[in-house]
Amino acid sequence: MFAGSLVALVTPMQPDGSIDFDAWTRLLEFHLANGTHGVVVAGSTGESATVTDAELRDLLSRARTVLGTRATLIANAGTSSTATSVERARWVSALDVDALLIAAPAYVKPTQEGLFQHYAAIASASRIPILLYNVPGRTAVDILPATVARLSRVARIAGIKEAVGETTRVRELVALCGSGFKVLSGDDLTARDSLGVGAVGVISVTANVAPLAMAEMAAAALRGDRAGATQVDQRLVALHRNLFVESNPIPVKWALARMGLIGDALRLPLTPLSREYHAAVAEALFAAGVTITLNS
Repeated sequence: MFAGSLVALVTPMQPDGSIDFDAWTRLLEFHLANGTHGVVVAGSTGESATVTDAELRDLLSRARTVLGTRATLIANAGTSSTATSVERARWVSALDVDALLIAAPAYVKPTQEGLFQHYAAIASASRIPILLYNVPGRTAVDILPATVARLSRVARIAGIKEAVGETTRVRELVALCGSGFKVLSGDDLTARDSLGVGAVGVISVTANVAPLAMAEMAAAALRGDRAGATQVDQRLVALHRNLFVESNPIPVKWALARMGLIGDALRLPLTPLSREYHAAVAEALFAAGVTITLNS
């Protein structure tokens, strides 16, 4: 269930800030047609900080209707409050969802023991598997491998999205946590190497715009075809970098709008991609073989 190329999907919005559900369906169908193995709904790439509980419920319901059983459906359900995360885990896990993704609490900077207790409490409230999400660049706290190893023995904690872009971290997690615990890369730039040292998949930003290439790269890496994975990934390196020239998901939403899949809208405090970066993102898309229309 947690293998291959999974997309950290953007949340498309109307100019008035409401969710564009027609575009949501279009994105989901695009991923089904292009080999994406799973979809993460309302994660950081999906502007989780501004998506309401009611909107999350609608996004998940519509996603399941489109995806059926053809792709794994993962819901972001974490907050900076343990109590709020526990409550969210209860109601989200009661929906037709395959797993929860829970980022470390942002801003709070808990100790490792605090992180352990936070996740253990959420796991006890959930009915479905949980993926930890370690992204210190956003949360200001690192879930250290020893803590992950402890959590890997907690019921319903099934794996981790590891966004520390170091293969040494992936190797350590794989060694400490055992084969039943799934390590997924959360860093596109190092995902190919991570898949080569024991990660079983990637939760990707690049897959928003180049899903087939990401799926092909992941498949090649997982079957041990290092040359094949490298050949595909070389076309994507500029995307891996340039989709972060400004805060995610600003560049990737600009790209998807140029692809005709969504509109340009984001919710404040995010703002549209600065004009000075348009050429860099466009060039990365061209290098990856992605067709766009530069209408602005």
